[in-house]
Amino acid sequence: MPATEPYTVPLAPGVHAYVQPDGGWCLNNAGFVSDGGTTLLVDTTATERRTAALREALLATGAPLPRILVNTHHHGDHTYGNGVFLPEAVVIGHDACRSEQLAAGHQLHLMWPENDFGDIRITAPTLTYDDRMAVHVGEIEVRLIHPGGVAHTPGDTVVHLPQQGVVFTGDLIFQGGTPFIPMGSLAGSLRALDVLRSLDATTVVPGHGPLTDPSAYDATERYLRFVLALAEEGRAKGRTPLESAAEADLGPFAALRESERLVANLHRAYAELDGQPEGSPLDPAMVFADMARMNGGVPVACHA
Repeated sequence: MPATEPYTVPLAPGVHAYVQPDGGWCLNNAGFVSDGGTTLLVDTTATERRTAALREALLATGAPLPRILVNTHHHGDHTYGNGVFLPEAVVIGHDACRSEQLAAGHQLHLMWPENDFGDIRITAPTLTYDDRMAVHVGEIEVRLIHPGGVAHTPGDTVVHLPQQGVVFTGDLIFQGGTPFIPMGSLAGSLRALDVLRSLDATTVVPGHGPLTDPSAYDATERYLRFVLALAEEGRAKGRTPLESAAEADLGPFAALRESERLVANLHRAYAELDGQPEGSPLDPAMVFADMARMNGGVPVACHA
């Protein structure tokens, strides 16, 4: 029977993933690395309550509270809980992760005002990097890698443990769920997959969904190329992204969660085909309204 509560998975000595089923809206994954003296945490969660549960799960393994907290990108489901670990932890992220998080503010409150997120203090990275950065947790080397340009967001960080063959992808990978690129770039997301492939990690911790392996890269690429082909055809025929999405045959992608994200991804693909810069802002009200239409008129719900 599939798990319904968050669970911790040991990946290697001192390395754990923290998985929140079922990986849908606002149910992200996290992870941590510890040598028994120092702990590095990868991402938090969307609510104060869920981050407190993450904190207790980390302590239950015998690891001390984190002194280092890495954000894979700025979205609130991965960063809202940062404040739970202050003042002990320093928050690290890409330069753009910091600026985007500060600009976004209480982004999840704006999208889901009825949700109980708890006491959320926007806590952006205070230590930032541009291209690559290495952090050492005892003998464990943790490489922070920006995939270059804009991918899921402008400020993505891939967390790679080369000796352990483990990679935390952030939302470059949604295992079992539909990729989501309206705040990023379709072309950049395809480039990021090549970066992930180059790392040769055998264990892949996606941003959402169960643990996986490098086959997730090819599966994600197939979906993104499907979106691109659909956008090219729809745009050539004068269809709006919503019309293209409504008429699309999802075929092998029909089983992915959050299928309504197709129209959001088409908005991004159309923008790039129109020559707009990668990551250029889209109208979030229009994007989420179209997703609600694809969802039978029901706005998408935060599950945290």
